[in-house]
Amino acid sequence: MRVCLALGLVGISLATAQAASLEPPAGASSCTGCHPANAGVETSVPGLAGRNAPDIIAVMEAFRSGQKQATVMDRIAKGFTIEEIRAIAAWYAAQR
Repeated sequence: MRVCLALGLVGISLATAQAASLEPPAGASSCTGCHPANAGVETSVPGLAGRNAPDIIAVMEAFRSGQKQATVMDRIAKGFTIEEIRAIAAWYAAQR
């Protein structure tokens, strides 16, 4: 029980450290091709910086499963593992 708890805390700590990192996780740079990095940019594509990580994850999972239709995001989302999606979502959520 203690080992599982300790491993869980290490995993959370690593995800938090990566999210707080200045360097984006692998794959996050592909998002900026469409998603604006600046809130002052007007576009129909939503910005990701500061968004709630669980919301980003839920949308990405919906794209991956085909529940949410898109022109390209469904194909892009399928290229990421759930671990990569979680890391990207945590990093964007930490950006302000």
